[in-house]
Amino acid sequence: MRHCIYPGTFDPITYGHMDVLQRAAKLFDRVTVAVAQNAGKHPLFSAEERMEMVLPNVARFPNVSVTIFTGLLVEFAMQQNADAIIRGLRALSDFEFEFNMALMNRHLQPKIETIFVMPNEQFSYTSSTLVKQVAAYGGDVKHFVPPNVREALHRTYSAQRE
Repeated sequence: MRHCIYPGTFDPITYGHMDVLQRAAKLFDRVTVAVAQNAGKHPLFSAEERMEMVLPNVARFPNVSVTIFTGLLVEFAMQQNADAIIRGLRALSDFEFEFNMALMNRHLQPKIETIFVMPNEQFSYTSSTLVKQVAAYGGDVKHFVPPNVREALHRTYSAQRE
């Protein structure tokens, strides 16, 4: 069985993430969505909250599971017996960072391949950061995130405005 890891902060998960995941689920027998517990990024939601937002949105994929991870991604991938890491590339601006990370991961663990997947062009400008900025100012994010995520953003930012 071919197994890949789809890592990310997913703060929050967007339709762009879901598009990459759908592509990965077609390419691999098993996909593990790995929610990074990375305090250095100062996420809006805890890792547990992010995982809870991801879970209902991956239920339609029988070959997808979700977990939280800490530490080096390639070590996690080896522990999970993964063959590859899937990364989404939205634009050229993503490439340099992702390319350098892939080379470092290959240096640390040559057995794990990194595969870059381009999301549908309608998601090429969508990022979790932009979605949070729009939501923080009360903008409608329904075209960018699943309903449960939109509700979580609304609750969080409404509470902050009170």
